Amino acid sequence: MHSSSNRRRGERGQVGIGTLVVFIAMVLVAAIAAGVLINTSGYLQNSAEATGQGASDSTTNRVQVVSATGSHFENNAVGVVNITVKKSPGAGNVDLGQATVQWVGPSGSYYQLAENGASGNPDGRFGVAVVQDDDSPASSPVLDSTEDRFTIALDLGNPDLPGATEFGKNLAEGETATVRITTTSGATTVKRIVVPETLSGGSAVAV
Repeated sequence: MHSSSNRRRGERGQVGIGTLVVFIAMVLVAAIAAGVLINTSGYLQNSAEATGQGASDSTTNRVQVVSATGSHFENNAVGVVNITVKKSPGAGNVDLGQATVQWVGPSGSYYQLAENGASGNPDGRFGVAVVQDDDSPASSPVLDSTEDRFTIALDLGNPDLPGATEFGKNLAEGETATVRITTTSGATTVKRIVVPETLSGGSAVAV
């Protein structure tokens, strides 16, 4: 009688220990799963924040065109295009020395880097001149104030500008071109250049 009772108590004890082991295993699995979920959630949040910041920069950190003129006339064609820019409202500092310019015109598409700027093998190099800069001495060449103005000079055809490298061909009367200015954040500003039907008188013309 006592032997049977002891056996049943032993069996119940074994069942209890087995249940406890299973319970502990389930707790451990749940803890590991929770840790994985927390880590994954943190990673996704950081990725989303980085993506959001990148998207914001590529939208806001752009330049805004103030004016565009053509000069250095030769054979009824424009030899130099000057584009004056400022930073767009809400933009951070924009370093034009690290910006890129793409020119698409009748003679082809040309990739430009700034003179003394980023390294590479561009089709030409554009000049950068200070129009107005709050810094003293002028920064080289960073738009870090809403009052700053810099001019991007594109030398077409024959060499006309010291420092800049010529590319393509002069833009003749009535011809058009598209200029894309891209900052290091990936924000792009597009400017359409239109040469008047007649170039007569004066040394420069609005394009």
